[in-house]
Amino acid sequence: MAMLIASEFMPVSLLTPMAEGLGATTGQTGQAISISGLFAVIASLLITTVAGTLNRKGVLLGIAAMMLVSLVVVAMAPNFAVLIIGRALLGLCIGGFWALATAVIMRLVPKEDVPRGLALMYGGQAIAAAFAAPLGSYLGGMFGWREVFWALVPIVALNLIWLAVSLPSLPAGKRGNFRSLWEVLRRPYFGRGLLAATLSWGSAFTMFTYLRPFLEQVTHADVTTLSILLLVLGGAGFLGTWASGRLIGDKIGPLLKLPALVMGGTTLVLLFLGGSVVATAILLAVWGTMNTAMSVIWMTWMSRNVDDAPEAGGSLMVAGVQAAIMLGAVVGGLLLDGMSIYATLAGSIALAVAALAVVLDWHKLLKPH
Repeated sequence: MAMLIASEFMPVSLLTPMAEGLGATTGQTGQAISISGLFAVIASLLITTVAGTLNRKGVLLGIAAMMLVSLVVVAMAPNFAVLIIGRALLGLCIGGFWALATAVIMRLVPKEDVPRGLALMYGGQAIAAAFAAPLGSYLGGMFGWREVFWALVPIVALNLIWLAVSLPSLPAGKRGNFRSLWEVLRRPYFGRGLLAATLSWGSAFTMFTYLRPFLEQVTHADVTTLSILLLVLGGAGFLGTWASGRLIGDKIGPLLKLPALVMGGTTLVLLFLGGSVVATAILLAVWGTMNTAMSVIWMTWMSRNVDDAPEAGGSLMVAGVQAAIMLGAVVGGLLLDGMSIYATLAGSIALAVAALAVVLDWHKLLKPH
């Protein structure tokens, strides 16, 4: 998980130098992230059908190998078009892994330990957020953005070997197909929850994708300050995964509104206090804590309300999340290039308000008993 998240969002900490090196605008380079989101949506919807009855361990190893190839392609990219190819390969990895991840956790741990299992898995997200972005920003300033991606290659290779050795055999269960996806999507409570989750993630990534330009233009952070602020944001993610794994009880419904409420509210305050480094650090700590907690909250909701079809539910959830990341990158980039970084953050807040409107009556998001 850590390497996948680091590979996916590394361009966030390197957005400006990557744009300069590839001869593109900052907004265009940010939208390259949306390419991985597009292919992640496709992969998440196809993975259970394409994988069929294949052992899930083999599928996960194949995904890790493809991630290795995508990093090499991005590191060698001579132009914007090749960068997009590398990001497309990574998108296939993201969609495939996330679609299967919750179902795999549900098979590896007892039912009552699923929230903690998810929190442990998303601890990889916290690790990546804590170290990948600030290290990427710092090392990119010292050596160049390509060298940062090359540095990930041997780490991912070792991760592939470790997965092969440590992961138990995971024979496939019932063969998935598009009909099973449709049957889950038709459930009113799931459709409503999926919409709320998609809007929540869309809000988060409209802001997060263009955080570096905000910190450069509004907070006036140099490379060192930028790295420290990103480290604060990422480090707070450990608190989010720890707290969510231990504090989620039997009732998940009331927690569903927290991500959009906290992260949207934090972004709103950031618009007014973003010129202060200290205030920005505090706000990013709050935002980072809820960012990782959001994944555990929503995936726990999915595991409890689609426990009869976890792979289908996981596929649809990941499709929604990746569509949201794609939406956030595209809308945020258009607002940034067409208006200003303030407009980008305002777009993030608008999506958070929409998510809150959907999830306000959280009882409608729960499976009837």
